[in-house]
Amino acid sequence: MRRVLVTGASRGIGAAVAAAFAGRGDRVAVHYGFDRGRAEQTLKGLAGTGHALVGGDLADPGAAREVVAVAVQELGGVDVLVNNAAVAPGAGNRHPIEGTSYDQWQRAWRTMVDVDLLGAVNVTYGVANHLIERGAPGSIVNVGSRGAYRGEPDHPAYGAAKAALHAFGQSMAVALAPYRIAVTSVAPGFIATERQRAKLDGPEGAAVAGQSPFGRVGTPEEVAAAVLHLSSPEAAWSSGAVLDLNGASYLR
Repeated sequence: MRRVLVTGASRGIGAAVAAAFAGRGDRVAVHYGFDRGRAEQTLKGLAGTGHALVGGDLADPGAAREVVAVAVQELGGVDVLVNNAAVAPGAGNRHPIEGTSYDQWQRAWRTMVDVDLLGAVNVTYGVANHLIERGAPGSIVNVGSRGAYRGEPDHPAYGAAKAALHAFGQSMAVALAPYRIAVTSVAPGFIATERQRAKLDGPEGAAVAGQSPFGRVGTPEEVAAAVLHLSSPEAAWSSGAVLDLNGASYLR
């Protein structure tokens, strides 16, 4: 049994990751930023017992530190961290360089970098030092994005933050290996979360599914399966890797 902190676990990929760990007998700290109600639903649906609910806006460095402290207290320690929390691309936060005001441009970049990159950086700092102080091995998995490579012209801050997250993970893989802490990342393509349901059911849906030669998009459970593997002791030799999860929709 391991103790696992999953950030952004109230829905979508994070909820699927939390369920996957709980299903194998681990105890999970379900983190949420603002939607406590959805996080409570996720928590109630987890198999097993001993799970915890942890709230905090990761854009706030003090809150990020507190999230780690509460997870450690509630679970009795943290062995695995999954950095999943992110401000995801959507119609409400589009910021193409043409047609976006300078104030909107600044807000979009600040918001996405603060959560998608620096939130993960600060939580990683807390969990890594917790593991080092314990002298315990551990695992950190970052949820990045295909957009880091393919580009996000309507959401450039998202693509840049995720590319930086991949690079941060590789730096930490080198820094933390002497402490037996493995660090990896996954780079999902389009995933069928409920947030994307309207787009998939709308006129764009067929084109989005057609990006992959499989003729479909990925599922949160497929991402969760990859995270579960990469966090396992057997996958420690993968430390530093970034695993593409996009159904051959983008090759590099």
